[in-house]
Amino acid sequence: MNTLSRRDFAKKSLSSITPWVTSSLIATQLNPMVFGDSNARIRVGQIGTKHGHANGKLETVKRLGEHFELIGLVEEDQTQRKKVQGTGAYTECPWMTVEQLLNQPGLQLVFIETEIDQLLNMAENCLSAGMHIHLDKPAGTSLDHFRSIAKIAAERKRLIQLGYMFRSNTAFQFLFKAVQQGWLGEIFEIHGVMSKKLAPSDRAEVARYPGGSMFELGCHLIDAVVTLLGKPQSISPTNVKTFPELDNLNDNCLAVFRYSKASATIRSSMVEIDGNRRRQFIVCGTQGTIEIEPLEPPHLTLTLDQPRGTFRKGPQVVELPVMTGRYDGDLLSLAAAIRGESEYPYSLDHDLLVQECVLKASEMLD
Repeated sequence: MNTLSRRDFAKKSLSSITPWVTSSLIATQLNPMVFGDSNARIRVGQIGTKHGHANGKLETVKRLGEHFELIGLVEEDQTQRKKVQGTGAYTECPWMTVEQLLNQPGLQLVFIETEIDQLLNMAENCLSAGMHIHLDKPAGTSLDHFRSIAKIAAERKRLIQLGYMFRSNTAFQFLFKAVQQGWLGEIFEIHGVMSKKLAPSDRAEVARYPGGSMFELGCHLIDAVVTLLGKPQSISPTNVKTFPELDNLNDNCLAVFRYSKASATIRSSMVEIDGNRRRQFIVCGTQGTIEIEPLEPPHLTLTLDQPRGTFRKGPQVVELPVMTGRYDGDLLSLAAAIRGESEYPYSLDHDLLVQECVLKASEMLD
């Protein structure tokens, strides 16, 4: 059996996302168009500034200037534009309309960072215009609409990258590779927590979506569960309103994923004091366990029933490569796929399954 040593893992670039995640059912997701010189910068635009990850994505694009060239930024809400213009990553950006952006010569990739209920309409516009897209999470509220968008991407041989931020997290990279190598044996249990304390002024925005905290936050860990275990036999959600007298927000959520030989529980709340600190993802197998807590900056404990590679039997903290930024690995992986340097590791099939699971866990789909 091949083994993964600490030295080998440390050599892995943040852009190296696990290739075993790929599926062959929609193969065009793995065969992107190549745009000329593989060393040329990818010409990028961003539509929207209201998504929670919008500023971070734009900052990453600008910081990775050797890989990306920012062509234009769109915010159709003029009040929002005035609010953010000249602040953070939005400083010195070329602002334009959607039509102007999509007609920019050589534009290849668009980051879609609108409010969730606008994501899919904008994705359809960009794919129809021939662009690769980075679509932030979750992929809207309609599974049927997302399926139709995936079909457009497959027909036009364009990539869709979903904004699940732990795919290139170094702890999750280690976890995925360790499971692939069989270090943990047969997985029988997964437990994940993704919580925070939401400011009172922000509750109304999240309450627009009945899935609440599971839809907004838990989706990141559902992506990891599906990566490890695939399609569940059933999903049982329990979503609770802590302050029903104040608003309609499901701010304390639990979903149980049932498999033939395993179960996974994902919890997500928006009322936990210092919830970011206790975010965790634990995977238990018949031959070992991996605990990631906190998720950022990642801290990983590996427990083995026998030595594996350079790791000893028993519990031990794994030294992980330092991450340069939350989104760096994802964006570099996407750039490499667009240039034709490597296959994109997450298929449309995977993303469609994740979205189905997110909606069911959020009680937004039967």
